[in-house]
Amino acid sequence: MRIAFSKYHGAGNDFILIEDIRERFPEKDAFLIARLCDRHTGIGADGLMLLRNSDRSDFSMLYFNSDGYPGTMCGNGGRCILAFARDCGLIRGGGPFVFAAADGLHRAVFLEKDRVRLKMRDVDNIREQLGGYRIDTGSIHHVEYVDKLVDIDVEGRGKAIRRDPAYAADGGCNVNFVECLRNDSIAIRTYERGVEAETLACGTGSVATAMAQHYRGSPEQRYTIRARGGELSVDFQFLDGVYREVHLEGPVNFVFRGDIEI
Repeated sequence: MRIAFSKYHGAGNDFILIEDIRERFPEKDAFLIARLCDRHTGIGADGLMLLRNSDRSDFSMLYFNSDGYPGTMCGNGGRCILAFARDCGLIRGGGPFVFAAADGLHRAVFLEKDRVRLKMRDVDNIREQLGGYRIDTGSIHHVEYVDKLVDIDVEGRGKAIRRDPAYAADGGCNVNFVECLRNDSIAIRTYERGVEAETLACGTGSVATAMAQHYRGSPEQRYTIRARGGELSVDFQFLDGVYREVHLEGPVNFVFRGDIEI
């Protein structure tokens, strides 16, 4: 069977997107998904998403990490799938649109043709752990501040924290190493669970980093997050100890489309 696919990226975080309205893609075939995501023998991506119908929103997003297994919420993936749904003709105009993801419903709008603003879940529980901060932004994140981000062994140290017993109950975690540039500007490098490697950007990790910065005492409620693959913006309202109206904003880029035999 041949399937059509498209590839998009958000600040370097790249994804294979497949329109699967008829639900014909073999979603339980982890080996197949991992093969498609492989950068040497497949298409190559940090993850794969299926675009499907939803009875409670404009569409649904089914996300898989590049290891082939279902993932939790992916912020950059959510922004990319909105552009994909538009390019497939499933939605029209600038929005707002609502789609279903692993952690519930999300609202998103196009600010420009290739820039998407995505509403994320509320966050009410940040705690210090392993010298950093544990934050659930739809995916579990560990945020650790460092002095020289360029010198960090992201893969070595990231893998150790990701598999530390402290995060065993969470099934492991994504690990973000961050360096404060200004109160409202933070550089980030992320080791992603399920990819098991450093990625060029991470949306939920960027959200977690902004919240960690605020939790540490920054008065700002809008932040620029500088990842290796580009810049993202995060803003929120902090009310009654809860981060509400959380938004992730940034670029979305179409890369190419094709078809492949599976």
